[in-house]
Amino acid sequence: DMKKGYLYYLASLENATERYLYRSKLNGKSSPELISPANQKGYHGYNISPTGKWALHNYSSDTQPYIYDMVSLPKGKSVRIIEDNKRAKEQYDALEIIPKEFVKVDIGNNVILDAWIMKPRDFDASLKYPVIVEVYGEPGIPMVNNRWGGGNLWNQKMADNGYIVVCMDNEGVNLPKGREWRKCIYGSVGVLAAEEQAKAVVKMTETYDYMDRDRLGVTGWSGGGSMTLHCMFRFPDVYKVGIAIAAVSDQKLYDTIYQERYMDTPQNNPEGYLKASPINYTSGLEGKLLMVHGSADDNVHYQCFERVVNRLVANKKAFSTMVYPMCSHSLSERENTRYHLRMTQENYWLQNLKAGGINK
Repeated sequence: DMKKGYLYYLASLENATERYLYRSKLNGKSSPELISPANQKGYHGYNISPTGKWALHNYSSDTQPYIYDMVSLPKGKSVRIIEDNKRAKEQYDALEIIPKEFVKVDIGNNVILDAWIMKPRDFDASLKYPVIVEVYGEPGIPMVNNRWGGGNLWNQKMADNGYIVVCMDNEGVNLPKGREWRKCIYGSVGVLAAEEQAKAVVKMTETYDYMDRDRLGVTGWSGGGSMTLHCMFRFPDVYKVGIAIAAVSDQKLYDTIYQERYMDTPQNNPEGYLKASPINYTSGLEGKLLMVHGSADDNVHYQCFERVVNRLVANKKAFSTMVYPMCSHSLSERENTRYHLRMTQENYWLQNLKAGGINK
């Protein structure tokens, strides 16, 4: 707003898992002024008009489907609801999903990670439960934020099977935590991330005595699949079971526009690519591992799967696989594919990571 001398901007001044609209004087002589409604805790987005008088606003949280409205500025007052998703909210509430518990995990060296925890509906704090870590860990997308993600139906189902489900965002993940947070993983994607993931889940078992240190599993999709392989191969003393879906086993095989953005080229950074590719750690596998891939994956090509299978065989490692013929990276094509994938995941957990609470 040049006329009044204000700059509007999205920021996370107090909590990196949430986002709000603020404004400040262009002359730098004012403190940030919160524009988003203070009672709407979560994630806000704005498309502001050229005049700075109006904005299309969206708001959501982990338990609130998106609300879209038009607001007037600078007060941020709603003047017209476009879509309140009331029916979706009613349907979600009727499921009685246990909301995520957002926590901080201090892994030392002045590194504090954001995390969330999901518990069974019949959770008993006097017992110890196995833990499934939902991981991504790549620099592109954060997993721990207070915004709508579809309702956490799958994670609640797994929790109700007798597991604690957790997720942490390691350094390098796209969060508003400063330049060093983002840049520290350049040239070594997956290396520091897996170390911090392992430290974080061990720290959580030390902090929350209802988490069983001896029953830890890890799972992820795409980059999260890669991180799952890193965790299983490099930290066999931490993780007992892993499910890696559509994983990049060798970073030299992935998209240049993504990989070289964070890793430079293989020619300029051969050591980085070597250390950052989980295929080079297959000899470390000790736990139970299921790898899932679509044979027509046009993002993480099928050769990523075949090469890591060959390397595991060469190292005489036992593991399980599930291939979905002619399915892409989303594993959503053909009748019942996604249902079958979820069924396969659930059965693998139940068969290999003992479910349910036990006495401490």
